[in-house]
This record gives sequence, structure tokens and C-alpha cells, in this order.
Amino acid sequence: MSTSSSSSSSSPLPPFPSNVKTAPLVSLSLARLQAGDEQESAAFFASAKALGFFYLEMGGSEVGEAMVREANALNDLQMQWMALPSATKELYGRDRGDMHDFFAYRHYVLPDGQRKEDYNIRKDDVLGLVTPRLPAHKLILDAQPLFESYVRHCRVVIELLLELLNHHLELPKGTLAKLHRATERSGDHVRFNHSPPAAWDEESVRKGEHTDYGSLTILFNWLGGLQIRPPDSTEWVWVRPVPGSCIVNLGDAMVTFTAGILRSNIHRVAPAPPPQHHLDRYSLVYFTRPEDDVVMRRLKGGIIDAQEVSPAAVNTPEMTAAEWWLKRGSGVLPGIFTAKGFESAIPAL
Repeated sequence: MSTSSSSSSSSPLPPFPSNVKTAPLVSLSLARLQAGDEQESAAFFASAKALGFFYLEMGGSEVGEAMVREANALNDLQMQWMALPSATKELYGRDRGDMHDFFAYRHYVLPDGQRKEDYNIRKDDVLGLVTPRLPAHKLILDAQPLFESYVRHCRVVIELLLELLNHHLELPKGTLAKLHRATERSGDHVRFNHSPPAAWDEESVRKGEHTDYGSLTILFNWLGGLQIRPPDSTEWVWVRPVPGSCIVNLGDAMVTFTAGILRSNIHRVAPAPPPQHHLDRYSLVYFTRPEDDVVMRRLKGGIIDAQEVSPAAVNTPEMTAAEWWLKRGSGVLPGIFTAKGFESAIPAL
């Protein structure tokens, strides 16, 4: 790992370049959505249908501003975690007998010998829904109040977005909320991500192309690297990091539940463009998934009933949310999932 630089929000960073093509993400205000602004709500629904990615500006919202502070603190924490000796981190890896195959430290050795690594910390441990919790290093356990506050704030945002989607889909009140209760077991988790500086390798970048497996994703990143391929395009474009905003995107579950009305867009992570390319890249992700026992299938009611039966519904066997994300995350169900079903078979890194 490079030790000459950091991507902490408290450290000065080279600017994201102005000479690269960027994605047309709409910027929405969390404060306005919380206040019931109908125009902002309509813009959110339009974005959820068209691209499935948008910026969420946190300023002016008590919850949003708290999340920005907590994300910065968790980013500092993850840099401490990633700086630990590899042997220490591997004590909490998926090869440990009492760890989970997915909720664990994971790493991949790059061609130059450096490690691309992540660490998935499940919501059910943070909120005390399972006893005992999975083993964790003292750094993680000592930060329990920070994790819990961040998860609860993420859930406030998620529940608001689900409520708004429910309204625009004209579903019976609480339909989506009842599939995503924070108090029930699910695949929700916080992810630490670390990528060292690396030369562009097209094969590695291409293997990382994917759609998210769950319902909604909240991403804080401080350096460039995220790319999306807009609908009906073969061109990959960069997503510019915006200070004070997170990036939100929809996942496979929302495509399935709405018969393709909502979009889970393909994306990938590449080495940051110059002048940021020499820095270690860290990102903080909160993934929301349906409750483990929820069956992944088209919902009934509202404007969903007017949708034709999608190829995805015909070609994809029904399974629970837990089965879905475990198979997607392990590569048993590889590829890019859309309203048409699986459109490719590119295994995720």
C-alpha cells in the first residue's frame, strides 16, 4: 500500500480532471426530499427510471450532514484498518472458521503484487440482531457507536427513498418498506474499499463490470474511479466525486420488484484518472438488500400491473433475497442483470 498519500477528506487532494467525459447524474437535495418537495421527488423518480444513479446533496439536512461527518470518520478508520499487517487482517478473513464467507475481510493480489481489498461489516452485527456477532478487530469494536449511528442514518435515507418510490409506483402504502425493515435479518452491510495505485489493465477493469445485487446503494468516495455505461451506449464515462454529496444507485431487486420500471445500471471501478492516479483510493459503501426471506419476484399493484411480463421474470428462477445476493456475490449467478435478464456473463472481481 502506498503510504505517501491518503484520500481522507481532511487531506488536500488533487482535483478531479476537467478533461474527461463525466456521467449525467442528476443532483438531488436530501433536505428538499425530506420536506416533501414534489418537484424534487418527481426528479428522483425520473432518475430512478432513466439511469438509476444520482447525487444526493446532504447540506441543509441534519441527517445528511451527520452522515457526511460520519463517513469522513469511517474513512479515517478504514485507512487505519487497511494499514494493519496483512496477517492481522486475514484473521478476520473468510477462511477463518467462525467468519462468514461474505461478511469478512477479502483481498485480491494485483499483477504488481499489491492488494485490492475490502471488508464487509453486516448491519445485523452493528444493530445487534445476531448474537454473538462475527469476530472483529478491536479497531472495529471500539468504533461501534460510530457504525451504529452511521447505519441508522443510512436507514433514514433509505426508508425515505423507498417511501417516495412506493408513492410514485402507486403501490399500497408501506409495500416496499415492509420488504426492507431494519429490524429484520438482511444482507445490508457497510463496506470498506481500498485500491492501491495501479496501471490501467483493461482485462481487470472489464471483469469488474456489474450491477448491484440489492435495492439501494449509498456511496461516499473521495477520488475518481467509478465509471458507468449509460443506457443505449457502449461508452464508459466517469462519475465525478462531489464534496458534500453521496452517490446513490438502485440494484437488481428494484428491477425485479418493478418489472423493469426502475433501473439498475451497469458500473465498474477503474484506476483514478490523472492527476489522482498516484493515490490510494478508498470508498465507503452502504448496501441495502431486501430482508433475507423476501422472495425476489415482481410485485403486484400500482403501475407495475400495467407492465408486460419481462424476459427477466421468465428467464430467472425465483429465490429468496438471501439466496440471490449470495449467488450473485459468489459468482454463481454472474453477469449484468437488467429487465431483460442476464445480459452477459462477466464474473465480478
